[in-house]
Amino acid sequence: MKKRCVGMLLAGGEGKRLGLLTKNLAKPAVPFGGKYRIIDFTLSNCSNSGIYTVGVLTQYSPLELNKHIGIGKPWDLDRQSDGVTILSPYTAKEGGSWYQGTADAIYRNIHYIDQYDPEYVLVISGDHIYQMDYDAMIRHHEEKASDATISVIEVPWEEAPRFGILNTKDNLEIYEFDEKPAEPKSNLASMGIYVFNWRTLREYLLEDAAKSDSDHDFGKDVIPAMLNDEKRLYAYRYEGYWKDVGTIQSYWEANMDLLEEDLSVSLNNKSWRTYSQDTNFPPQFIDSAAEVENSLINSGSWISGTVKNSILFECIHVGRSSHVNESILHPHVKVGSGCEITRAIIMENVVIPDGTVIDGTTEPEPVVIDSAYIAQLT
Repeated sequence: MKKRCVGMLLAGGEGKRLGLLTKNLAKPAVPFGGKYRIIDFTLSNCSNSGIYTVGVLTQYSPLELNKHIGIGKPWDLDRQSDGVTILSPYTAKEGGSWYQGTADAIYRNIHYIDQYDPEYVLVISGDHIYQMDYDAMIRHHEEKASDATISVIEVPWEEAPRFGILNTKDNLEIYEFDEKPAEPKSNLASMGIYVFNWRTLREYLLEDAAKSDSDHDFGKDVIPAMLNDEKRLYAYRYEGYWKDVGTIQSYWEANMDLLEEDLSVSLNNKSWRTYSQDTNFPPQFIDSAAEVENSLINSGSWISGTVKNSILFECIHVGRSSHVNESILHPHVKVGSGCEITRAIIMENVVIPDGTVIDGTTEPEPVVIDSAYIAQLT
């Protein structure tokens, strides 16, 4: 059955910069926002945008991620003729290998896309926090009669050297792609979201796969090759909230952003819902105005101390005379009595002994606490 668009969701990143958070977990599966996992945002974007044929490309520690996605029911992707499909790492008869780059990941799954004979392929990532209408981007792609469209967001000029930068004409036609330029000409950063005409992309993937000196990457290889051949490439400007949560600092910041009332990402937006596997309790966002002390809150949690400017998952216990501030507590965390916890990320099932002091303000980035960390303290 021919489809207008097939989504290919890259969810295989190891996420080394997230340290303990991804020690045994793929980055897209990391808990976020008191109830969700990072990948929930991209899957929800697909559902809200009417993209119901989605291949999820997994690689590093995929067990928990695969279990979370299941058959795609929360995102209305549990469909007979299409829906969500987990695409495991490619394995050849001679032993195979992991995906060598973003373009290689799509190339290795050409057979999956071919069965739908789509007009377009949407390539997206599972490790960003944002709410975006992909259908609007596809319509922009059609209006420009583009071969490829790349979503961009304006970043502060001082941060531009950290990104792949797109240089465009006034009509947003792309004439140059700079990968982390020392002296950027533009502050339009690639979001790693692409719409391609499938027949065109297929040709470039086959050509790129045959090159032994290629990194098999969209930004480094495929996009520059298309520009060199004078294909029609356009930028699609996105102006909403977007956060790459690839570091502990950015992960903490994105969670803390949820405490801001004027944030353009809203987990309570009824017209653009963020879906996840059902849990027994809602997330708890506790800002300074809603400081919680000595109460049972609606998440199976008991707070005997004080919590402020923090995000709590379900079943949290904070003991008497303890203070938790600017922190993220994953499910089933128990904080003993007389503790001081500041700017920390406490991982699931961790028990913090009475009188423990954790001060993340003294570190370059918030401190991540697991059971091994606590064992070293005792």
